[in-house]
Amino acid sequence: MNVKEKAKSGVMVCGTMIRTIRNPSVVCLAKNAGLDFVMFDCEHGAYTTETLHDLCMTALALDLECFARVPTGTRDYISRFLDCGISGIMTPMTETAQQAENLVRYAKYAPMGNRGFTAAANTGYRGGKHSVVMAEANARVWAIAQIETRPGVENCEEIAATEGIDALLIGPNDLSIELGVPGDLDNPIEIEAIKKVAAACKKHGKLFTVHAKPEYQDKFRGDLSFIMQMGEAEILTEGFKKIKTFADNYR
Repeated sequence: MNVKEKAKSGVMVCGTMIRTIRNPSVVCLAKNAGLDFVMFDCEHGAYTTETLHDLCMTALALDLECFARVPTGTRDYISRFLDCGISGIMTPMTETAQQAENLVRYAKYAPMGNRGFTAAANTGYRGGKHSVVMAEANARVWAIAQIETRPGVENCEEIAATEGIDALLIGPNDLSIELGVPGDLDNPIEIEAIKKVAAACKKHGKLFTVHAKPEYQDKFRGDLSFIMQMGEAEILTEGFKKIKTFADNYR
């Protein structure tokens, strides 16, 4: 089974956000650690399509899936990143059903969408019969709507009901700013908004998660259907701090 099939069958798949590392060894480290996927942050990070292609080729050889958060939900980003071998696309600040429909249209092949056909990096350069490549891609590729604004929460029912959308993911930091409680992730307003999106996902059979640290994700235990936790910059910083703490206490 691919990662999406595992998640939809009830397996708790997991991954992290990668924003700064461009060396292909990062996907080796993620695979060795047992992660199911990594998501490259192309909204706030500085990845080019060439870099994504090379990272994806290494990951595909290791049977590790690569997702990407695109800068914006347009065809040029979505389809091109998928052609590089990405198997999950997340659009930031998804606010309407129309935006969700556009994501599906650009990310999925017919009959679900109208993604332009290619059988290059996305197939590991193995090629294949059109109908087979298209069906396998539609079964593998995630269309993820990131909810991090007030309109996104208000329209979460319609977004979750959109055919072809696989998951909704909460960006808690931007959401807190939108809700007027910047950085106060434990504010009842924020918690209520996240619970509303979780309920919409459950109602419409879509996957759901909150991109956060483990202690925050624990607040939604029972709601999460996959895990995306932290980012490599946070992980490295926390590891470095442990060395410093050990040194400070080594007396």
